[in-house]
Amino acid sequence: MNTTELKRDLAGHVIGYARVSTADQDAAMQREALNAAGAGKVFEDVASGAKADRPGLTAALAYLREGDTLTVWKLDRLGRSLPHLVQTVAELEQRGVGFRSLTESIDTTTPGGRLVFHLFAALADFERDLIRERTRAGLAVAKARGSSAGRRPVVTADKLARARALIDAKGLTVREAAARVKVGKTALYKAIAAEEVSQSEACRRGAFTEDALTEADALAVGQEGATR
Repeated sequence: MNTTELKRDLAGHVIGYARVSTADQDAAMQREALNAAGAGKVFEDVASGAKADRPGLTAALAYLREGDTLTVWKLDRLGRSLPHLVQTVAELEQRGVGFRSLTESIDTTTPGGRLVFHLFAALADFERDLIRERTRAGLAVAKARGSSAGRRPVVTADKLARARALIDAKGLTVREAAARVKVGKTALYKAIAAEEVSQSEACRRGAFTEDALTEADALAVGQEGATR
């Protein structure tokens, strides 16, 4: 390792990260603000906030060392959402890297900045709890209406019987019958196949029972004849 690399590893640096949402937007304003804040190196991305693949951010995170400070022009330049932002900054904190947002005047290298971000973390937890609560409420409503989220209703015995009647008596296809009784085509195919297997097994069990009774009767008759 040369002297320059050693100094890079040991000294704290201000590293900037800029992101614009489209190629039409100019990152020059962000770069200027970051340079004015002491950023000697600025990583950039041109990407949607919802897009997970951001090579500039990945490179910036890999470049950071303990004692460095990652600086952005605005909070939404770093995080796709509040939970994502909190998670990213928490990971930086674990690595001994500070975080600073110029617009919101947040600096986690200061006690006040850390306090603000702890509040953000609490808000992120609150947001996750709200989402879970809404999901549970939605599932409860769906269950009360006789359905399950993201799936068609299962093939009940009644629906299978109705579908069978439509297929056997009216000549409908499985696809048409499934649409009539409001179940999935694949689910209906499986239900019909399972029913046929069950009936076949029942027939075999009946045949075995009949054969067993016949043999028992024959044995009984033979024994009766022998005692006469």
